[in-house]
Amino acid sequence: MKIAILDAGTLGSDVSLEEFYSFGEVAVYEKTAPDEMASRVANADVLVLNKIRCNAETLKDAKQLRLICVAATGYDNIDLAFCRSHGIAVCNVVGYSTESVAQLTLSMVLALSTNLPVFHKYVTDGSYTRSGAANKVMPVFHELAGKTWGIFGYGNIGKKVARVAEAIGCRVIVCKRTQTKEDFPVVDTDTLCREADIITLHTPLNDQTRGAIDSRRLALMKKDAILVNVARGAVLDEAAVANAVLNGDIGGFGCDVYTNEPFPENHPYTAILKHPAVILTPHMAWGSYEARSLCLAEICRNIRAFLKGEKRNRVDLI
Repeated sequence: MKIAILDAGTLGSDVSLEEFYSFGEVAVYEKTAPDEMASRVANADVLVLNKIRCNAETLKDAKQLRLICVAATGYDNIDLAFCRSHGIAVCNVVGYSTESVAQLTLSMVLALSTNLPVFHKYVTDGSYTRSGAANKVMPVFHELAGKTWGIFGYGNIGKKVARVAEAIGCRVIVCKRTQTKEDFPVVDTDTLCREADIITLHTPLNDQTRGAIDSRRLALMKKDAILVNVARGAVLDEAAVANAVLNGDIGGFGCDVYTNEPFPENHPYTAILKHPAVILTPHMAWGSYEARSLCLAEICRNIRAFLKGEKRNRVDLI
């Protein structure tokens, strides 16, 4: 069996790919451009990838392909209809990054709610030393205890963040697709935007969630609301968010995901790169060492299950 790992660079150089060699021949590529796909998928039985787009155009030469393993939970980069029609199985990995993404979510909320970047800069640029004052407590910040934390998307990560938010004293409300009974009040999107002091996004990207947080819903938010996106970039109207930050319509913005990754120089967020109430990170929330190691182990389990005829994490069957 021949396995092609198409964007190994996204997985980090500190994790081992050794287990994949137990299945057969392995070709490892740090990254793969669209015009390199044809030669790299032509003889592959299995593709392992993170962000590579797989569709009729990029897979037209993959005549031997039997399985695509996505090193992620989200699989919006895979054309499932094409894969189904060509007998290509698709597996994702579930639950591997819950702790890692929840940790980054909390880090962003805490940093933004305490104006941590501002205070850090005040010390590191020498202002504190020059001031002659023992302390600085402006710009004003507030305790999170007693605030309302809205969770948009209530899967494994959303549930973990909700428990953390509750533990630090927040009132938690959630917005989710299925209206089942939950530990926290379930509200619609507009209500969540109106009521929450902190809004964190944890939803998959689909037709229902694409552009869900647009200019209208941003206008519903409190002027000091903190918005954090660790879901998918396109869940937000990115231009509308940048405008909301620049106009002071929201209090803080943290983001780890973008519609185009990396985002280009003409992206709306370039206008807010140095804004004191903004934290932008390079799609790293999922990537703790522990999460990446678990992800690779789960992919190998998916391959073994597929070879045995078992259906494990098969998103093409949904």
